[in-house]
Amino acid sequence: MSTAPAPKINLLDELQTALAHGTVARRVETLRRVTDLFLHAVDDYSDEQIDLFDDVFRCLMRHIETSAKVMLSNRLAPIPKAPPQTVQTLAFDDLIEIAAPMLTQSERLTDDMLIASAQSKSQAHLLAISGRSSLSNAVTDVLIEHGNGEVIQRTASNPGATFSEDGYRGLLAHAERDEGVAVCLGLRPSIPRHHFLKLIAKASALVRARLAEANPERAADISAAVTAATKQATAAPEAISAATEIAHGLVQLLYDDGRLDEREISKFAAAGKFDETNAAISCLAKVPVPLTETMMVESHIEGILILAKVCDLSWPTVQQIIEMRVQVTGIPATDLAETRLTYERLRPSTAQQVLRFHKMQETTAPKTKPDSVRQ
Repeated sequence: MSTAPAPKINLLDELQTALAHGTVARRVETLRRVTDLFLHAVDDYSDEQIDLFDDVFRCLMRHIETSAKVMLSNRLAPIPKAPPQTVQTLAFDDLIEIAAPMLTQSERLTDDMLIASAQSKSQAHLLAISGRSSLSNAVTDVLIEHGNGEVIQRTASNPGATFSEDGYRGLLAHAERDEGVAVCLGLRPSIPRHHFLKLIAKASALVRARLAEANPERAADISAAVTAATKQATAAPEAISAATEIAHGLVQLLYDDGRLDEREISKFAAAGKFDETNAAISCLAKVPVPLTETMMVESHIEGILILAKVCDLSWPTVQQIIEMRVQVTGIPATDLAETRLTYERLRPSTAQQVLRFHKMQETTAPKTKPDSVRQ
């Protein structure tokens, strides 16, 4: 296959003259002409020819003003085959107006390059990176670690961003003190179920504190309303992701096959697998999954104790479930020694009676319209 011709000799001669004797205006005009030539047949150039353009661009950039570099960055940023060294030079410029187009658009920039920029440049540079069409776990980890509120919020709202477990924990920490981040994170369709539940629990505590401060005389009403909203939100059908449904389905298969027992629940809880633990308890207690989930994440520990007693779980397994709940919801654990005594004193018949009451409440409670669940 034939390739496009390299920059013409007369243009290279002009480049040499412009660099040696030309004015700034002449150098900028030469840059424009070289850029036009490159973009005209960019898909046909060989790697060797692109390297030649790379040399020309970098040579010109040493002798041009900021506005010309901004023009070059904007023109080359969307081009997948843009000269790589030129891209990197522009992306790492301290002036954000030069670096931003590359940081936001260029496919030439690797994760390592983006991370290096995020670790060494300004918040404006991080903000530009956070607007890329896709962001890997490694990059979002660094943005969350080093970014300010605006960077965090833009990263959280970026549909092309993915997050590691550490990344989600970092976002949750920011969400506790930044409602904008909390909203962006909560609206992500891909947020894992256990992180969504923790977000709801944390957000509820924050809303309760703020509303109670503004209306001290209605603190009790506010607390009750927030608790109800939390239960509705955690049981909302639209909050259930595909991963949650798969987890529930796998647990149901174990139950149907007669292989679901306390040992499996203990393994799920020890691994921090909330969805699986919740579904397993639901199967053994013979109650709907949403009811089990509500009892698992509500502020009082009694819900877990009741479910565990109905399932005839030993204390070590109950303790694992309590510790998992702390990780999921962020609600501090109560005194474990006192909780153990309470659990050991709890009679199975009493637990069954309380659970029947919860089931009756679930059955008779008015249904919330889906559109109003997260308003």
